[in-house]
Amino acid sequence: MVLQQGISVPIWGWGRDGDTITVRFQNQTASTHVKDGVWMVRLAGLKPGGPATMTISTGGNPSSAPAITLQNVLVGEVWLASGQSNMEFPLKNSQESAADIAGSANPMIHLLHVPKARLSSPTNDIGAGWTICDSNTTPTFSAVEYYFARDLQKALHVPVGVIESDWGGTPIEAWMQRDFLRMDQDYRIEVLGAWTIAQDSYERSLINYNEKKKAAQESGAKFTQAAPRLPWAPGELYNGMISPLAGYALKGVLWYQGESNAGSAEDAKEYHKLMPDLIRNWRNVWGEGEFSFLLVQLAPFRAIQPMPSESSWAYVREAQLKTTQILPNVGMAVITDVGDQNNIHPTRKEPVGARLALAARGIAYHQPVEYSGPVLKQAKTEGNQIVLTFDHVAGGLQARGGDLSGFAICGDDGKFVWASAEIKGLNRVLVLGSEVDHPVAVRYGWANYPVVNLYNKAGLPASPFRTDDFELRK
Repeated sequence: MVLQQGISVPIWGWGRDGDTITVRFQNQTASTHVKDGVWMVRLAGLKPGGPATMTISTGGNPSSAPAITLQNVLVGEVWLASGQSNMEFPLKNSQESAADIAGSANPMIHLLHVPKARLSSPTNDIGAGWTICDSNTTPTFSAVEYYFARDLQKALHVPVGVIESDWGGTPIEAWMQRDFLRMDQDYRIEVLGAWTIAQDSYERSLINYNEKKKAAQESGAKFTQAAPRLPWAPGELYNGMISPLAGYALKGVLWYQGESNAGSAEDAKEYHKLMPDLIRNWRNVWGEGEFSFLLVQLAPFRAIQPMPSESSWAYVREAQLKTTQILPNVGMAVITDVGDQNNIHPTRKEPVGARLALAARGIAYHQPVEYSGPVLKQAKTEGNQIVLTFDHVAGGLQARGGDLSGFAICGDDGKFVWASAEIKGLNRVLVLGSEVDHPVAVRYGWANYPVVNLYNKAGLPASPFRTDDFELRK
């Protein structure tokens, strides 16, 4: 396994009441007694390196269990990675990954894949163990996580451990504590209440499905109807796939999710509250303070639209961007340049992992690297144009592949039209709409599939944004 360096690291397990448990590792010895079947000790300020051996011994009863010896224990940086299918997407399916897999052997990177589990109440154990990074293990591991770990280990020169806990097609509320959701009146109505309705509908549909299937079997008729899909329950993935990890010492979390919450205007609006609350929920559970939380903004998907239009996907991207601005130690990898109109699972995962590693280096490890693309700082109307000022320009703004694209502008009528845009100086963009005499708002990349090309000189793309607060129309 990999243990987190530099902080108090809990080691826990189960045993017989009254037994004395002694853990020895890195010249430290910590002892405790088993109470109510469980025990925990803490190791302080572990130094990076390894591999080393940990021993766990028992005493206090004549029939005490023999000592447990854990080999190949590393100390370095530990990250938990979670979300849905684009986080789960395996390295073997990533674009041009054959050479990366062939060269992936690195004993300083360990991977742990949490088995899928939907549970109605929290569990405290998982049936899985750590594996060493090599060409036999990496093909089925998350591509995003592998590229992240590879780049981070190369930059920090210490062991890196990544815990993968993800499941395709899952909504964010399934990854949150149900008790946390119950404490909020809005969630009791909009999340828990909506799930109750969905569960009732599923049960009725299942009864109808079974009746039709039985009738078809009795008559010998062909039955092709698809079975109804069990709705995701709030909290069930937290119970099965996060709860057993809670407390394991981490440096931070990687989160790639949102597609399942972008299906409607109402879902997208709700995500503005759910995303920061998931971070608050997990930070509270771990009790390690405001550890780093790095998001992946949704990739472009679906047909490119000829005119500016509303987009629930754009509103989810806005929720992700705003989360980085309202909570400390939250970063984001923008991936407007790796989408696929026809595939919700774009295969270019190397840039995603690389940008997450940059964000980790800048936010979690405070290295002097530019880790973000341009982010809007200020918008000011000057005559018939709007002047935009950006942070994170890394020496200057750039338009890649031609003139700036993806900007739309509107007047008092709220109707957006395409605008021309031009870079001025190091950090400003002037936006002008020939059809709008008195502009009031600008949008950039506001689409399911944004066609955009604003970057900084570090080669990182700008996040989509808007300067208006218009309500998303259904």
